[in-house]
Amino acid sequence: MEPRDLSDHTEYVAGQGIEEVARELGREPDELVKLASNENPHGPSPAAVEAIRDLAPAVHHYPKSAHTDLTAALAEKWDVEPPQIWLSPGGDGALDYLARAMLEPGDAVLVPDPGFAYYEMSARFHHGTVNRYEIDGEDFSLTPETVLNGYDGERIVYLTSPHNPTGSRFSVAAIREIADRTDEDTLLVVDEAYGEFATGTSARTLLTDREDIAVLRTFSKAYGLAGLRLGYAIVPEAWASAYARVNTPFAASSIACHAGLAALEDDRHVDRTVETVEWARAYMRAEIDAPVHESHGNFVMVEVGDGTAVADELRERGIIIRDLTSFGLPEYVRITAGTESETKQAVSALNEVLTT
Repeated sequence: MEPRDLSDHTEYVAGQGIEEVARELGREPDELVKLASNENPHGPSPAAVEAIRDLAPAVHHYPKSAHTDLTAALAEKWDVEPPQIWLSPGGDGALDYLARAMLEPGDAVLVPDPGFAYYEMSARFHHGTVNRYEIDGEDFSLTPETVLNGYDGERIVYLTSPHNPTGSRFSVAAIREIADRTDEDTLLVVDEAYGEFATGTSARTLLTDREDIAVLRTFSKAYGLAGLRLGYAIVPEAWASAYARVNTPFAASSIACHAGLAALEDDRHVDRTVETVEWARAYMRAEIDAPVHESHGNFVMVEVGDGTAVADELRERGIIIRDLTSFGLPEYVRITAGTESETKQAVSALNEVLTT
């Protein structure tokens, strides 16, 4: 007995957890600063933590009403109908649901390179094929031509805005132009996982008069609920009913839904997080002794020459950042916006490494 041919599939390798690194270094976790996974510097929303505690005795119930309540709240937030909100276990779950709804075996998708590995993983899980468009140049800018130069009639085109790991973003006008210049049966999936950290308008505004765009959002970043795995897609009303046919039973847990609903109402926590990220991005661009690219996410990308060597040296000093070699960018590292103390500590250590 063998599984189907998985030779074209790649493994998603997440960054090490702080406990793993602490064990390897023989240190305590609280001695380390982890700025590698774009997590919330202030942790989860306190309101969400309280909701989790309150719900714990009731987790023997299936989350039907919890799904309904969170869906309704998100629909109100985005001014759409509830069926247009596709709850999912993380943003990657929404990618799976959209692939199930859209891809026939052999259909092609177009993904950014560099970019989030799960776009192509999800497509291959659903028997799709993968093509790539290159994000390069001195500033890694995202324009219609960035995408259209690689477009060849693919069924799904993935746009990440703000983009990970570069930090650049598409304007809404650029997204509309891409949609106008691609085929009628091409779906643009606009991944706004870092959308709360960017100024300007969400691509959600394009759903008012289009049926070929879906927008992804997550509770992992600004709301600090990465460990609960809660995300969603906002889709056009014309085909929103497909969700009932492609989602898993109870796509998000009752704890995730209740925590998400509480976090959604915790504006203070989100505002504090966004303010910290804005400060940290500006500080790192001003103080790091290496080129730092402009970022609209909760991280910056830094050109350091040898990303692996720099990341390894910082790790020995108790600072965990992301080496971007796996993204095809071996000269760069990515540093998550931390608290003021964490960010200053990371910048100081990085500058020391860069001068040795």
